[in-house]
Amino acid sequence: MNGMEKAKISANQLFILMVLFELGTAMLVPLAMRAKQDAWLAILLGMIGSLVLFLVYYKLYWYYPNLLPTEYMQKILGKVMGTLLAFIYILYFMYDASRVLRDFGEMLLTFAYPETPLFIGNGLLILVIIYTIRKGIEVIARSGELLFTFMYILAVSGFILIMGSGLIDFTNLQPVLEEGLIPTLKVTLSETLYFPFTEAIVFTMILPYLNEPKKAKVTMLCATGLSGINLVITMIINVSVLGVDLTARSQFPLLSTVQSIQVADFLERLDVFFMFAMVIGIFFKISVLVYAVVIGTANLFKIKSPSRLSYPLGIVILFLSTIIASNFQEHLYEGLKIAPFIHIPLFIIIPPLLLLIAFLKNRKKQRE
Repeated sequence: MNGMEKAKISANQLFILMVLFELGTAMLVPLAMRAKQDAWLAILLGMIGSLVLFLVYYKLYWYYPNLLPTEYMQKILGKVMGTLLAFIYILYFMYDASRVLRDFGEMLLTFAYPETPLFIGNGLLILVIIYTIRKGIEVIARSGELLFTFMYILAVSGFILIMGSGLIDFTNLQPVLEEGLIPTLKVTLSETLYFPFTEAIVFTMILPYLNEPKKAKVTMLCATGLSGINLVITMIINVSVLGVDLTARSQFPLLSTVQSIQVADFLERLDVFFMFAMVIGIFFKISVLVYAVVIGTANLFKIKSPSRLSYPLGIVILFLSTIIASNFQEHLYEGLKIAPFIHIPLFIIIPPLLLLIAFLKNRKKQRE
């Protein structure tokens, strides 16, 4: 159990962390907008597809309930190949963390601090995250419980206000499947399946901490279901309020939607609350990713105290987040065009192959 702390989290905490993770940045950016008014459907299909993949990730955990993926990859593929693959996943989690950090910085700059350098905004967040990670997974999980309620109160009240301010026009969602199902499926397979859903493969690094392993499957599936439904509702509201063109053009469509709320002339500037909710989601998304990087690295290189790694790795992620793209448009383009080439092998091809080999290796066990 090298590189793992002696901590335990409950199924509820896992559920909350997964929901916060999947909502993290997905609520922020124009998700699935290439499917136009059917974006909500692309999200729904992405969620359904991801449930199948989560069963694969879960089954791997079921075979090796006490091992981190960095360890069972070596068990399945042998020392050299396993270590190499584990290292690739750790690099991917670092890259993903830096992408999310970039989303955060861009949001902060666009919304509140246009004069502040990106590096400073990102730096402040990563410091808080490093501090939290040093405290361990239990602290991350407990803060999740605390802030989750707060985020949901904000979300529900925002929903009621949007309904109340008469902005919603459902005709923006028609015609449904104007060009048939194929374009929507393409968006699902190139975008919504990975971002935000199967990105949560990072939770395979956290499953060994679960105090009730029996509940892992239900918890993962329910968390994905809830996040998916939330994102579908968010997208339906965005498109109903802003229309397809505005939603697609807006850097942060939900922010534009919230900014258009005006209830009886006195409730305005609600975007501050929107920012609160987004910062919470993003904070947990990066925390989980960085935590996985830290324990994965410690585990792979047999480092006794993982918390020592959190500073150097955090700083690397901070620098990555600023050099990853020269501007926000390039950053989004990378996410849509280049990321799927990383996602498809890491989320869709490799895990089922690992599972197949694990199954063949464990057949002897099942015979006994």
